[in-house]
Amino acid sequence: MITVNTYEAKTRLSELLHIVNEKKEVVRICRKGKAMAELVFPGRGKVMNNPFKRHPKLMGVKIKCDLTSPAIDESDLPEHMK
Repeated sequence: MITVNTYEAKTRLSELLHIVNEKKEVVRICRKGKAMAELVFPGRGKVMNNPFKRHPKLMGVKIKCDLTSPAIDESDLPEHMK
């Protein structure tokens, strides 16, 4: 990820768009150190913006577990967590 301030983004916009298009790199634009916007390759942003979408490689993965039973025994916990 490339991070630039707003002035630099304005003066280098053509170059930054080329980087996004050719290298599929994300460019974050900041103002006063805070992120204001990101330039992303079309299609890539849709996947990044939907945290609940399943990853294609995990589509066939099934996890079997009993969510009603504790994952570890309470005696295995450190003292400060009991």
